[in-house]
Amino acid sequence: MRRCCGKRRGRQDRRRSAGASAARRHGLPLARTAATEDAKRIADSPAEAGLTVLSTLGVMEALRALAPRFEQETGLRIAADFAPTQSLLGRMAAGETADLAILTETAIEALMARGLLLPGSRVDLARSFVGIAVRAGAPRPDIGSAAAVTRTLLAARSIAYSRAGASGIFFADLIRRLGIEAAVNAKAVIIPEGLTGALVARGEAELAVQQVSELMAVPGIDILGRLPAEIAGITTFSGGVLAGARQPEAARALLAFLAAPAHRATFAEGGLEPAF
Repeated sequence: MRRCCGKRRGRQDRRRSAGASAARRHGLPLARTAATEDAKRIADSPAEAGLTVLSTLGVMEALRALAPRFEQETGLRIAADFAPTQSLLGRMAAGETADLAILTETAIEALMARGLLLPGSRVDLARSFVGIAVRAGAPRPDIGSAAAVTRTLLAARSIAYSRAGASGIFFADLIRRLGIEAAVNAKAVIIPEGLTGALVARGEAELAVQQVSELMAVPGIDILGRLPAEIAGITTFSGGVLAGARQPEAARALLAFLAAPAHRATFAEGGLEPAF
């Protein structure tokens, strides 16, 4: 699970190679040695926050950038946990509660159908694209076509992806469709959750596959780009107010704030395509 602290000011650094400096400037924790511990909380603890959020890793950078503005304008503190959608769904099924959930649209639709979200509270926030990254300064293989992606994956010594995340679920199906499932999985570094780019930055894998927005959160890697349109993996991230929210109006206010037209650029800078 990924958490971060909420008292951050100043402008986010847009360059992945300067990610560590950006983290220090905003008071954010740096990546730890384990891929599953690469993100922390926007507030120090849920009890100290006025608004609790369970969020996919995909919108982490945008939420980190916008949270201080919302806190300043409203006086509310935000406690956000970031993890793959499937992990968050499991935690909610086990009884964990929050005010707001930001997940894949499929998960939000499922929660809404089960009556676990307040009617009419869904807001589509962003579309995300799966990409590939290498260690900073490493040769940049071609991923401009499906054939090029296939060659690059087969030539790589190792490939990191997350089985629990939306990108990992997509990638597992993609390599099956490309007919290279066995070859890729024989050298894959599959993590349960977390940022695959962290493994590449540490030299533990040659390629990282994940949402571009999640790759952008990792210093020390170079992003090759999105997968080509013919095999692109596109995920829409949506938010919804949980039926058991302690702060439902504050949760609605945060969703409206995030989806304000003035914040489209912030989502774009985080590697996302605004959906509002």
